[in-house]
Amino acid sequence: MPDISLTVTAALCLASLVAGWIDAVVGGGGLLLLPALLLGLPSGTPAAYALGTNKAVAIVGTAGAAVTYARKAPVDVRLAVRIGLAALAGSTAGAFVAAGMSTAVLKPVVMVVLLGVGTFVILRPAFGTAPSTAPVSPRRVLAAIGLAGLGIGFYDGLIGPGTGTFLVLALTALLHFDLVTASATAKIVNCCTNAGALATFAWKGTVHWQLAALMAVFNLAGGTIGAHTALKKGSGFVRVVLLTVVFALVANMAYQQWVA
Repeated sequence: MPDISLTVTAALCLASLVAGWIDAVVGGGGLLLLPALLLGLPSGTPAAYALGTNKAVAIVGTAGAAVTYARKAPVDVRLAVRIGLAALAGSTAGAFVAAGMSTAVLKPVVMVVLLGVGTFVILRPAFGTAPSTAPVSPRRVLAAIGLAGLGIGFYDGLIGPGTGTFLVLALTALLHFDLVTASATAKIVNCCTNAGALATFAWKGTVHWQLAALMAVFNLAGGTIGAHTALKKGSGFVRVVLLTVVFALVANMAYQQWVA
């Protein structure tokens, strides 16, 4: 357990609860959880410990949300696992590439893409509000495995922030899911990418396991509540949260790129 005060520990647990809720609804919980850990851990702690502890916490909340969704939402678990295995391979490759290049070059490109996505969702109110009744072609399934799996998995290993949000958008666009079903499927895919990353951090010994276990309890509660909220409120509610997270992500990345 790192040497932090009870007040800081309580603040980290609260951040973990809220992050779990956000992540379960539409992805992007790392926007809150990772900065909270970077601020809360003792000064001089290597960033790898924040990253590793973040993954150990997030995988529990994501798994809890995935189970909640799978019980009550029309999720094709088999398809989600196929995409997730591709994402696991992509995130591993992205992590290797990240070791040898500066991700600062790519962040402005990601911000432009996010702004474009946000604008598209605003201009298309019907996007993701109802699933298509037409069957999904094998070509679209392969595209989902390639883009949502390998492509976004690679991004997760290379940069990371907003992976869950990108997954929701890609699954909605490629497979004609409504936003609730896309969020449910994204949780299963995210479990795969988180597991791969956590295994790497655990192997390197950069996880504060006791702190992670405590925060994971709150993240699990937040994730379960978030999944129930999304299922109850429907795609319209998820759309509002999605837009909020997209523009918060852009603001966060812009701050990190040009201000911090």
